[in-house]
Amino acid sequence: MRADPVEARVHAALDRLAGDRPALGIALSGGGDSTALMHLAHRWGRVRLLAATVDHGLRPGSEAEAQAAGLAASALDIPHEILRWTRQGGGNLMAAAREARLRLLADWAVRHGLAAVLLGHTLDDQAETLLMRLNRGAGVDGLSAMAESREALGIAWLRPLLAVGRAELRHWLAARGLGWVEDPSNENEDFERVRVRKAIAALDLPLRQLAQSAENLAMARDALCDFAARVAEGAQSRAGSLALPLDAFRAAPPEIRRRLLVAGLRFVGGGDYPPRREPVLHALAGLETGARLTLEGVIAAPRDGFLWLIREPAAAARAPAAEGAAAIWDRRWRVEGLQPGQQVRALGHGVLPGLDWRGAGLMRDEAAASPGIWQGSRLIAAPLLRPAPSHAVRPLGGLPEFRALLYTH
Repeated sequence: MRADPVEARVHAALDRLAGDRPALGIALSGGGDSTALMHLAHRWGRVRLLAATVDHGLRPGSEAEAQAAGLAASALDIPHEILRWTRQGGGNLMAAAREARLRLLADWAVRHGLAAVLLGHTLDDQAETLLMRLNRGAGVDGLSAMAESREALGIAWLRPLLAVGRAELRHWLAARGLGWVEDPSNENEDFERVRVRKAIAALDLPLRQLAQSAENLAMARDALCDFAARVAEGAQSRAGSLALPLDAFRAAPPEIRRRLLVAGLRFVGGGDYPPRREPVLHALAGLETGARLTLEGVIAAPRDGFLWLIREPAAAARAPAAEGAAAIWDRRWRVEGLQPGQQVRALGHGVLPGLDWRGAGLMRDEAAASPGIWQGSRLIAAPLLRPAPSHAVRPLGGLPEFRALLYTH
């Protein structure tokens, strides 16, 4: 009997992406793509499945749709949870909703011990995303295809439907008498993706060729990442700071310098997302003159044959105090051994005259941005500047984490 072509493609992708995982989460909206994903993953039958639906509460009927998604999951004996979002603040609504969806799903996955979550992005999404980003003037990274697997927020996000079109999935569901919910916002031309989707249909643009262009650009992106990693050979990391070989940095093409600086800023500053392009280009122009500058809470300064990237003391001082037996501070440090009433805060410049920061091999600002153990206003320990057997302090990242950021998209 001939294998179903949709199942064959999706199950092959699941074998490749998730065959060694004991359990998977499914981001289930109740629409055709995610509903098909749930049924296809269930028929694959290799791992335990859990599903979650994010209810953004942005339109009437969203709660009922989330409940309907839960009933569809329950019919397959898949545990289901509804995650509700309450919007706070202004800004771009769709961007805020996307970020909230990922964070809610990541928190849900962590609660249930899931290391990976399946997403229902399709071949159509690849093509639409390419055109949307082209319209915004995106570079190679932005125009590259969505990856089948990526790491973010401590979770692996897997996309096993990227080789399957949206219409194929709906035909697959209909042939089996399986229903789904059509989100009315999919016809709302106030949204860019809807306008792009309709333009693709009106112009009869070939989805697979558009997706292939995105894959070609992804290959070019990966080559640039490899080039940047080679230029970074000889980099050093200490106390959460990063030093890039200055001659190699200056000799590299502008795009490679940009990639190195962006990865370095994220490594030292602890940011989840790359900084905006224009400030980075402005910073690169300043570095060509040998200037010392600050961007994204990071000081960049040429010194002793290296481009040093160190945490800005003022940014470290703004980081919330951390406490507890195993505290994470400034998104960059793990501190163990804190006693009740003790906190981790930035050391600051004020206490440095009484500490041998030069003997510790650090720069003055580097020392000021380092973790201090405080009890109220009294400094208990400065672990990076003098031994503190009662407190273990280590940076969350080193050179392997920096190199990984060069490949993070």
